[in-house]
Amino acid sequence: MSSLITERNIGETCVICEEQKQRGIHLYTKFICTDCEKDMIQTETNDPKYLYYLKKLRSVTTPEIYS
Repeated sequence: MSSLITERNIGETCVICEEQKQRGIHLYTKFICTDCEKDMIQTETNDPKYLYYLKKLRSVTTPEIYS
């Protein structure tokens, strides 16, 4: 029984690190894990990682509104 629970709690794939994580936030259509979220917040704009994060975040699109 515990193996079934473990399989269901795998999590989601983070759009930044592309790893399966259980905790994070949803930004429109994508999931960002808490580790990447914290790292992004602490990254200075002159750090090379900043451009990496920008590139990854471009995949986040606003959801379409269907009427």
